[in-house]
Amino acid sequence: MPPTTPLPQTLRISKDHPDTNIIGDPNEGVRTRRQLICGVACYVSMIEPKNIEEALQDDYWIHAMQEELHQFERNDVWELTRLPKQQNIIGTKWIFKNKKNEEGTVIRNKARLVAQGFSQIEGIDFDETFAPVARLESIRILFAIACHFKIKLFQMDVKSAFLNGYLNEEVYVAQPKGFIDHKHPNHVFRLKKALYGLKQAPRAWYERLTKHLLEKGYTRGGADRTLFVKHIQHDFIVAQIYVDDIVFGATRDNDASKFAEVMESEFEMSMMGELTYFLGLQVKQSEDGIHLSQSKYAKELIKKFGLEDAKDFPTPMGTSNKGLGSDSLGEGVDEKLYRSMIGSLLYLTASRPDISFSVGICERYQSAPKEVHLKAVKRIIRYIKGTLDLGIWYPMGTTLDIIGYSDADWAGSADDRKSTSGACFYLGHCLVAWHSKKQNCIALSTAEAEYISAGSCSTQLLWMKSVLSDFRVPVTSVSILCDNTSAINISKNPVLHSRTKHIELRYHFLRELVESSILQISYISTEDQLADILTKPLDQKRFIHLRKAIGMLSLK
Repeated sequence: MPPTTPLPQTLRISKDHPDTNIIGDPNEGVRTRRQLICGVACYVSMIEPKNIEEALQDDYWIHAMQEELHQFERNDVWELTRLPKQQNIIGTKWIFKNKKNEEGTVIRNKARLVAQGFSQIEGIDFDETFAPVARLESIRILFAIACHFKIKLFQMDVKSAFLNGYLNEEVYVAQPKGFIDHKHPNHVFRLKKALYGLKQAPRAWYERLTKHLLEKGYTRGGADRTLFVKHIQHDFIVAQIYVDDIVFGATRDNDASKFAEVMESEFEMSMMGELTYFLGLQVKQSEDGIHLSQSKYAKELIKKFGLEDAKDFPTPMGTSNKGLGSDSLGEGVDEKLYRSMIGSLLYLTASRPDISFSVGICERYQSAPKEVHLKAVKRIIRYIKGTLDLGIWYPMGTTLDIIGYSDADWAGSADDRKSTSGACFYLGHCLVAWHSKKQNCIALSTAEAEYISAGSCSTQLLWMKSVLSDFRVPVTSVSILCDNTSAINISKNPVLHSRTKHIELRYHFLRELVESSILQISYISTEDQLADILTKPLDQKRFIHLRKAIGMLSLK
């Protein structure tokens, strides 16, 4: 063996290093991969590919696509086979989406393989397609219930929910682009379970989920078919389903984990912890109550339409715009831009009843918008800019009395002189529903307009009563508060009906409810009529007073 050369005596390896060589804060502790993603986004791609070719050039998106296909294998979604003769083949497409948190930081690259459902043939590839979807009113009623019983709400997500639904039909799809089996390039996949994009996928998932929860002792709501409740003596566990997003809670804290165990025993779940962000709604739970807002979305809306530097307005619509009409002589504007603004604002009304009337007026002119209409829409956005953090407040410990405020603006439409109905609905002190819409017939008097508005209000109140019955909450009274004594008398006094024969028969449904004592209709002064904010433009003082009165506030 050749002789080894001894190391110089001057070379020493130090086990201690100066603090200047340390990268980062040594007191910070070890950070997990999830924390790193949220902090510097070093494990995700910031760019959403427009097509499969771009995605295949990025390792992060290749990993995301492979994860989606591995999910298919774990769920036993399909099997590779030859295509039978005279059988329809459905194409597939990759959809790429960056998942963001509440702050707008990209936390995950999501690649989803969807079927091109437009190529399905009815009677061959699908039959029944209907699946119930939770109404936003149902979500807000759940928040009010949570405040009454002092329940903390949690959220969980079903991974690739539609892949859990069993198919009753024989369906074949093409192999996904970029991942074609080189040994069997001409084969297709026969689906055992549903795939995103199939027309029957929502139905299949809902049936699978319903069957599982019913077997575990949960009961399905009668008025809301996406609500599931399990009663345990005087306590209960509740879950509200919105496709693959689930909000749940329990009157006893340790019972909430039981629902999570029930779901995890059958499906692959992503436990997201305490409810903070749901369907675009920012939810802040505290010991005092729950606050709903869409401030993040509102900021994006203002930036989208380039009004960041515009001056704020104290109200969404000026009192001079009461007669805003079609304005046939005005100069036309870009219809696509106008419709985009209206669509964005309509989504914002999920937590902003203060703009419902203004947006409802402006949306009537989407077919041929003019300068005056665009100016009115921009004013709404500039009002939002000054009230970004405004939202609905649900106080803790509220009662569950059902109250509806009904109002109407007689002949308020400048185009056809139809009236505008406005109503807001409360569970105790919690605003859970509202509407502002034009009536579909012409009212010949203020009393008639108010009576029609109260009639449509009654159906919503009965639905709310049915939802509470699923929670086994006794409803002592259901009340409508109206500021027109003539409309109240019409509902109570049959003698007056000789003057109101022209009112459609369906509105006398209200009188039947009053006579059978199912519903009470009472007088409230115009000054205290909260639904006034949903029927007409108001001056600044009146508008701000009603905005606060209906339960809207900012936490900042």
